[in-house]
Amino acid sequence: MTAPGTFAALAARVLSAPPRLGATRVVCIDGPAGSGKTTFAGRLAGALGRGAQVLHLDDLYAGWTVTGAVSRLAAGVLRPLAEGALGAYHRFDWDIGRFAVVPTPVPVADVLIVEGCGSSPQQLDPWTTLRVWVEAPAALRLARGIERDGTQLAAEWRRWQLMEADVFARERTRERADLRVDGADVDGRAGTEFVPLP
Repeated sequence: MTAPGTFAALAARVLSAPPRLGATRVVCIDGPAGSGKTTFAGRLAGALGRGAQVLHLDDLYAGWTVTGAVSRLAAGVLRPLAEGALGAYHRFDWDIGRFAVVPTPVPVADVLIVEGCGSSPQQLDPWTTLRVWVEAPAALRLARGIERDGTQLAAEWRRWQLMEADVFARERTRERADLRVDGADVDGRAGTEFVPLP
């Protein structure tokens, strides 16, 4: 197994890189649903401190589809931030099945962490400082999803797994990642370490 990395070291790596989106460094944390991206993003944000903002792509999906999320991210958040202006997006409300009327602001930050399936497509490469790929076995990912969302959504989860696999293959997401991480045990390392994958 590859030696663990620390979130403190990764945070230092990010902050030492020049920003590529105006004054902001963009970190995209991608990978299959249930792989541990949200946990990883939270730990990295903690290591980065107050200068980091986390944006969950789940808030930009129009329900159970990745289509349109990156376009909404680019138009409402990334382009304004590139110009030093406040970004904003309309958060999707999963309970009522529609986007909120009132926008959620995204301030200019030292680091913007975007986490979610499909968050690091090639079209965002010119703005991206670091692409992280988090993976875990399919059975574990499905179990995590069903535990979180309930057995009534098991069919949606299975359909999503097929859809995201198509996106990852088309974008060559894993191959393009700057860092690959084992998400199978991302919860078990006291928030300080992660295991890089080859």
